[in-house]
Amino acid sequence: MVKVVGILGSLRPDSYSALALQQAIERVQALGAEAEILDLREMNLPFCDGGSEYPNYPDVELLRSKVKAADGLILTTPEYHGSVSGVLKNTLDLMSFEHLSDKVTGLISVLGGQSNSNALNTMRIIVRWVHGWVIPEQIAIGQAWQAFDTEGKLKDEKLAERFDAFAQSLVDNSIKLKK
Repeated sequence: MVKVVGILGSLRPDSYSALALQQAIERVQALGAEAEILDLREMNLPFCDGGSEYPNYPDVELLRSKVKAADGLILTTPEYHGSVSGVLKNTLDLMSFEHLSDKVTGLISVLGGQSNSNALNTMRIIVRWVHGWVIPEQIAIGQAWQAFDTEGKLKDEKLAERFDAFAQSLVDNSIKLKK
């Protein structure tokens, strides 16, 4: 069975990134993958100081062990000032090649304005740098405040179809790389 870990790179209480990640997680689960979300709003992580030991922060070891055990990752971030959120970047910096190499990774960005690829491209560079594998399907949700209904479901059928293709690619490629 494929294991997928989604990392929510947003600290906002009513996060559109959380809604987007939930859509992706539900789809990979529907394809038979075991999946969970690491919600950074619920974790106590320090600022990365370049070291490898954080004994006063047990959530660092939890993060590292869950990511290391996963076959696939979903990284989700709001786009802030044309890039990834600081909390997601810091979280990735707390890990190393040992945890992130050979992970099949799907990327999702959420924006208040028009959709673009800035945060997606930044995440792609980070994952490539640590020898991860980014799937070609990626999702940028522009004007996120209009994208979800009151139940947190996607309003746009074309966007929902892109989430379906994203999930299928993530699971299929995780299976291929796992062999």
